Amino acid sequence: MKSGSQLEHILSRKEFAVTVEIAPTASADPTEFLTTARTIRGHADAFNVTDCPRALVKMSSLAGATLLLREGMEPVMQVTTRDRNRIALQADILGAAAIGVRNVLCLRGDDPSLGNEKDAKPVFDLETEEFIETLRRLRDGGTLRGGDAVDTPPRLFIGATSNPFGGDREGAFVGLREKVKAGADFIQTQGIYDVDAFDEWMHLVRKEWLHEKVHILAGVIPLKSAKMARFMNENVPGVTVPKDIIARLDRGSNSKAEGVQIAVEVIARLREIEGVSGVHIMAVNWDDAVRAIVKDAGLYPRPAIELRAT
Repeated sequence: MKSGSQLEHILSRKEFAVTVEIAPTASADPTEFLTTARTIRGHADAFNVTDCPRALVKMSSLAGATLLLREGMEPVMQVTTRDRNRIALQADILGAAAIGVRNVLCLRGDDPSLGNEKDAKPVFDLETEEFIETLRRLRDGGTLRGGDAVDTPPRLFIGATSNPFGGDREGAFVGLREKVKAGADFIQTQGIYDVDAFDEWMHLVRKEWLHEKVHILAGVIPLKSAKMARFMNENVPGVTVPKDIIARLDRGSNSKAEGVQIAVEVIARLREIEGVSGVHIMAVNWDDAVRAIVKDAGLYPRPAIELRAT
């Protein structure tokens, strides 16, 4: 194993992996973040800590990852290129690795104009693929992007994202291919509802044997209501909630329970698709749903693997 990552170990054993997203709050008090983490502890192999999503100021992902390590939970530290040049990116990764972070998810990040500091200057010194390549070179060769050697290379399991339906299907596939070529070890996708369409996209992935080169974790976003489903259709790029799912949520006497059941059914179908190595659950402001979804999907308990701190 390159990284000592629990997530990497599970994926290397070809077990169906589960990751869950935790969003830090805009607070110097970690209580809410830790309460959420403790609620879902044991229900995933690793936990993504978001990095100021939608360009909204939140507690840093590095701090969130540190808090999870103290709880005995394995973090996936999300890092955007929006806010950092190549010096800061590499410095943060070395620092994170020094405290035991093994999984890093490389992202571009939303433009500051979308957030609550609209006058902030975006950095975007490196494209996402360049950032991935930088981490691969740092891990495997022990050298910084500028060429200097580091005393001790970081042990990393490098992740990236893919949005299969964020534009034309072929374009999304090309983006995935470039991230794999750059050195991504695992991919987490945008939320999937139209499993048939995703299966067709995975056919492109398998056609070039990319599923043999990278671990793909399909995104699952549980729906609280038909209103949420319609909002996502209208406002979240790459997310398409089929009409029959919206109708189920409209008809159900308990839309939240129906939403959990839909997520469970989606996971069952995703597990049947060749090349899907796991799921990434993003329970937007609904962390209580994670426990029910993981259990009802037959994915609990998770494999017991000792978390390595060094």
